[in-house]
Formats: sequence, C-alpha cells, structure tokens
Amino acid sequence: MTPPRRTRRRPQPLPAPPAPQPAQPYELPQPPSPEAAEATEAAAGRGPGSIPERLYSVTGSGEGGRAELDLVTLIMARCAPPVSATPEQAAVLRLCQAPLSVAELSAYLRLPFSTMTVLLTELITAELVQAHAPVVRQALPDRSLLEAVMHGLQRL
Repeated sequence: MTPPRRTRRRPQPLPAPPAPQPAQPYELPQPPSPEAAEATEAAAGRGPGSIPERLYSVTGSGEGGRAELDLVTLIMARCAPPVSATPEQAAVLRLCQAPLSVAELSAYLRLPFSTMTVLLTELITAELVQAHAPVVRQALPDRSLLEAVMHGLQRL
C-alpha cells in the first residue's frame, strides 16, 4: 500500500482593496421638522415642548446637611416604599432589599454621586433606609491569629 500524496497548500492572494471614494462636501444636519420633534418627544415619554428633568428636581430642595456617605457605604431598606415616595426614592427602596453600595445605586439609577447622596440623606432622615459604614480592615493582622496559622502549618 502506498501512502497518500500530500500537496503543499499555497497562500491565497489577498483581495484588492476597494477604490477610494471621491471626497464629499460636508453637509450640516438639518433640524427635524416640528412634527418629527413631537413624535420623538412622545416616544421618550415627554410632552411637546417640555425640557428634561433637572437633577435638583429629583433631589427636592437640597437644603440642609448631607449624610457622611462614601462610595462603598452599604444601604439597606427598612421597609417597602411608601405611597408618598418619589419615583427615585421608591426605586432606591426596591433595590435595597439586599444591601447595595452607594456606587451601585448610583450606577443602577444613572444618577451622579452627589445627587445620590442628597437622595439617600432624605431617606436616612425619614428612617426609611439604614447606612452601614464599610468594614475597615486592620493595618496589621492580629499576632495570635498569625501564631495559630503558623502552628497549624507546622503540624501538617
């Protein structure tokens, strides 16, 4: 029996690059017609002629002090959202059934950190949420713990 013949594969030629297109003059985009603008606003859930909601309207008056919150401060809801809660407050209370950090809440609600701190301060003063400071690790581990680990490793 004779072995099969092997043929060497040759590289395939690359396809030719496309021909360059002639330069087109830049055209400024035309503003949408009033009918198209109203249709876009209606699709976005806004009425015609309305402006986007500003952050200070989300946070209320914004007067008074702010709670000492960090990006890693954990927020836990104490109860279900009351009927009088704003949509943002209700969203925070629904999300915080399990502990979430302020950074996660800010990302989920797509609100800046400063706005989130004002919103959370209002919820803390109303006693609807609890804020737990992040766990601070000790700079050096406990000596007795290191000795116990060392003795355990020596026994192996």
